[in-house]
Amino acid sequence: MKQLLTFVQLFLASLFIVLIISQPAMAYVGPGAGLAAIGAFFALLAGILAALFGFLWYPIKRLLRKRKQSKEENDGQNDGQKEAQ
Repeated sequence: MKQLLTFVQLFLASLFIVLIISQPAMAYVGPGAGLAAIGAFFALLAGILAALFGFLWYPIKRLLRKRKQSKEENDGQNDGQKEAQ
């Protein structure tokens, strides 16, 4: 834990130094490049959300299906016991 804390402190100190020392790029980002960057950001966001949905939904779906099947089997067994009485 202490190593992680020192790593984070070192990282933050390095980031601070880089941000203080760096100079502005004086570069022009045209509308085409800006639109491409925004599109890439939304595509990345959609990919992350789709991955999370897949990782979360399919195990839940399998669990619900398993629960439904076991409930149907139990109902079938209970019906058979009622008919025997």
